[in-house]
Amino acid sequence: MINVQGIRRNVKNVVRNYSDAEVKVREATSNDPWGPSSTLMSEIADLTYNVVAFSEIMKMIWKRLNDHGKNWRHVYKALVLLEYLIKTGSEKVAQQCRENIFAIQTLKDFQYMEENKDQGMNVREKSKHLVALLKDNERLSNERGRALKARERFVGVDRVSW
Repeated sequence: MINVQGIRRNVKNVVRNYSDAEVKVREATSNDPWGPSSTLMSEIADLTYNVVAFSEIMKMIWKRLNDHGKNWRHVYKALVLLEYLIKTGSEKVAQQCRENIFAIQTLKDFQYMEENKDQGMNVREKSKHLVALLKDNERLSNERGRALKARERFVGVDRVSW
């Protein structure tokens, strides 16, 4: 069976001339009913160390966080990706999130019902979790250290030497 959504997404990526980094974020935060792969999130985290890619990634994430309604998965997956990037990407990710924390805090009121199911609940909970993480410097530092060590074990990369 042909994946119409995937084809539509690919056409939009070409027509709008999205960069590789933007395409990866769009894929990670798609409306598909499954979460972003750890491999894809790891690739995006690596790209946050590139100044140009960092800007493109964050711009796309903020755009996704402003979605609503039937695109609730964009919002939720953007929060999932953001949490991953805060822990494993450039420290600039957490810095920019702190500067724009209000945008994450407003999601604590996110509402969307689908087939009598509160799909907004996951967004609300994830946003509260992220805000708490961003406000706790010691916890954030510990989480980044743990995530970095775990990533080094699995990827075999010493990010400190970059």
